[in-house]
Amino acid sequence: MKKGFALVIALMMLISLIGCGKQQSTGGDANQANGDSKARVLRIGTTAAPDGHYVRGLEVFKEKVEEYSNNQVEVQIFHSSQLGNERDLVEGVALGTIEMAISSSGPLPNFSSDFMLFDLPFIITDRDKAYDVMDGAIGQEILATLEPSGIKALGFWENGFRHITNSAEPIVHPEDVRGMKVRTMENPIHIETFRHLGATATPMAWSEVFTALQQGVIDGQENPLVILETANVYEVQKNVSLTGHFYSPAVVMINQDLFNSFSPEIQEAILKAENEARDWQRDYSRSLDESLIETLRGRGMVVTEVDSAEWQQAVMPVYDKFTDQINADYIKALTE
Repeated sequence: MKKGFALVIALMMLISLIGCGKQQSTGGDANQANGDSKARVLRIGTTAAPDGHYVRGLEVFKEKVEEYSNNQVEVQIFHSSQLGNERDLVEGVALGTIEMAISSSGPLPNFSSDFMLFDLPFIITDRDKAYDVMDGAIGQEILATLEPSGIKALGFWENGFRHITNSAEPIVHPEDVRGMKVRTMENPIHIETFRHLGATATPMAWSEVFTALQQGVIDGQENPLVILETANVYEVQKNVSLTGHFYSPAVVMINQDLFNSFSPEIQEAILKAENEARDWQRDYSRSLDESLIETLRGRGMVVTEVDSAEWQQAVMPVYDKFTDQINADYIKALTE
């Protein structure tokens, strides 16, 4: 009797387990049919502040990816260097430890020398012309050079024209930066440009810059106006000179193997969302530049206009050192 009773109990448990398995399987199929299956998560890192122009654009990207993928993809935005500095982010995407990132072009020559094109001083003075090149065949060729590193670069976004700040006196002429210790990105052309002008170029992770300025470790730095405002640079730097010496695009990227693992429909959703978010982010950045001069004046900064022609002439020797490392057709496309 004991054996019979145990057998009955075992059969009841088996039937119960089979029933649960069917219910779970049916539920999973139903969820997939309704587009409610567990979403794939894309973490995207940036060094920008939560109210910065990168993050605003990424919020649009997130909204559109989730819409176009029918919520099969979830985008999580990590701002303020939470996932590392720009070099860390690019390396993380290459290795697959981070799904996505947006980085200025500054560290990218370390992965592909073709990105040096955008770092030549004053190579870009017209945004619209730059957009035509970046969105055209040349831009796509340059983005594709990251693929051997394991990175699929989706497109060029806007960082903006870079200007010099310091806390001593207004910088008007190129010789005014002589002797200054100026933070630059980890970029050979940026470093050489400031060295040529007589400054001590000091590469430094962005997360360290505010404290370094505050403590006088460096005298100045250079960045687009939006960074000066959103990162509160005006609190530790009194002067900004509108040199516009570099135009800095940004690149949105995703791990290549991860992108290839998605279905064609999901890939299309990501590409479409990036394209639309890119256009929105560029328009937003352009409008910011038009208003930020007065905003920064209101924050207490002294804004100084400069003679761009004088500055362009002063940095021309930098071209002699680097142009043989850059595709001549690429330079021609931006300068003619």
